Amino acid sequence: MAYSEPYDALDEKTRDISRAITSLREELEAIDWYNQRVSTTKDPELKGIMAHNRDEEIEHACMTIEWLRRNMDKWDEELKTYLFVSGSVLEAETGAEDVAAPMSAMHIGNMKD
Repeated sequence: MAYSEPYDALDEKTRDISRAITSLREELEAIDWYNQRVSTTKDPELKGIMAHNRDEEIEHACMTIEWLRRNMDKWDEELKTYLFVSGSVLEAETGAEDVAAPMSAMHIGNMKD
């Protein structure tokens, strides 16, 4: 695992986050490899085995993303913006900004009992 900053300067949580991101990168790479093999093999049984392996790697990636969501700032907010949206993913950010704008314009002094 390569660190861009001195190892001793990083706290344990930052090192754990780095471990998780490295693991996620490895899982995504394995998903890609298995998916390519599924696409190209002609043997139906081998195709099924590799599809199973690919899907296991997807499970691992999702588990790691959930850990990151719980343990690293900003993941939760961004995942809520982009996951499970209807329509264009590209437009999801604009929709989130539109929803946040009226809330930021609200002033406590304007609220009535």
